[in-house]
Amino acid sequence: MPATITPIDTDRDRKRRVDDHDNGSGRRPPNDNRDKRTGGGGDGDNWNERPHGSRGPRERLGSYRLALFFAIAGDLMFFVALVSVFFVARTTGHFDAYNRYINEWLPTAIPPILWLNTAVLLLSSVTIELARRSMFHEQHVMEEWFGLGKPTSRRAAPWLIASILLGSLFLAGQTIAWKQLASQHVFFASSQSSHFFYLITYTHAIHLFLGIGALLTALFGLYTSRQIETRQILVDCTAWYWHSMGLFWIFLFTLLAFFQ
Repeated sequence: MPATITPIDTDRDRKRRVDDHDNGSGRRPPNDNRDKRTGGGGDGDNWNERPHGSRGPRERLGSYRLALFFAIAGDLMFFVALVSVFFVARTTGHFDAYNRYINEWLPTAIPPILWLNTAVLLLSSVTIELARRSMFHEQHVMEEWFGLGKPTSRRAAPWLIASILLGSLFLAGQTIAWKQLASQHVFFASSQSSHFFYLITYTHAIHLFLGIGALLTALFGLYTSRQIETRQILVDCTAWYWHSMGLFWIFLFTLLAFFQ
């Protein structure tokens, strides 16, 4: 019986790969029929097509975002509780021997450098958002899928570095503010208001320090991870965490500057 030879690569198979935009590597690139930037997570985010029932990159990103949301919600509850205690302490007093209500709360003067720090942190939110959007630029994502280097990482890296520098500058400014208060003999235990000032600024600084660690991890991942989905998730989740820390600071700084 004569042997039957099955062609490994027929013309029909080659045509199918061209129609499906398959570069022959076994991977099928995302849908490229939309020419817009969404920043990831929505239509046109380059993650639209995958086998039915499979867990694709969009689901991975959604899972990580959901986990981050719960972590940030926990931080938010902590800061809300801290602010609630702040207002209770601010309005609490006692009656003296003459039945007069005495409130011993003495506001803590805000070091002027905190205004500059706030501007620096807002600018860092702009740079990290530019880094996040760079990771989801459709043209550059398609180039990576076709094996043309890492254009998304090259474009996102400078913005990540700028965010790291600005975040470090913010922490340096906070340290200067604490030293300025110390030079005025305003310490953690000096008064109730100074107690809350140090507690609030220290707690936020710790969270921001963790954010800088996340930025460094994302930057390291840009150069070490081969999977674009992993790099996108790293930068995306780090950016949303950083944005939340910026919003928390605006809220806390407004409290310290105007509601003491």
